[in-house]
Amino acid sequence: MTPKKNGGRPKYAPTDKERAQCKALASMGTPHTDIAIVLQVSTPTLRRHFRRELDSGAIEANAKVAAALYRAATADRPSVVAQIFWLKVRAGWREAAAGEPMDPREPELGKKEIASRAARTAQEGTGWADLLNPPPALQ
Repeated sequence: MTPKKNGGRPKYAPTDKERAQCKALASMGTPHTDIAIVLQVSTPTLRRHFRRELDSGAIEANAKVAAALYRAATADRPSVVAQIFWLKVRAGWREAAAGEPMDPREPELGKKEIASRAARTAQEGTGWADLLNPPPALQ
């Protein structure tokens, strides 16, 4: 019997430089397939050996951006854009569409009500407005 040889590829061992590079790329939102190409490893190898860097890189970047946004929105001279963004994303605010109530407690108008309101004011801004508007005594 012949002795068994250790063949095949050597086990992959990531370096500190590769870990830092992976974390930096993940924090910028680079897809895993692209990070694997840069590090010259397969995507499964990337996920197996760099799971912590892939997860924490994105989380830490989001936290830094959120902190900067918060500081901008609450500074002595606050950024109105940062405040609006914060309220839309975090507080659920949104811009009202045409025909939509500004107060969220008001019921939304249905299709028939929107059409009825549009029909009552269709003449406004046209040459027919004087002819179609009822006299004040009838309103």
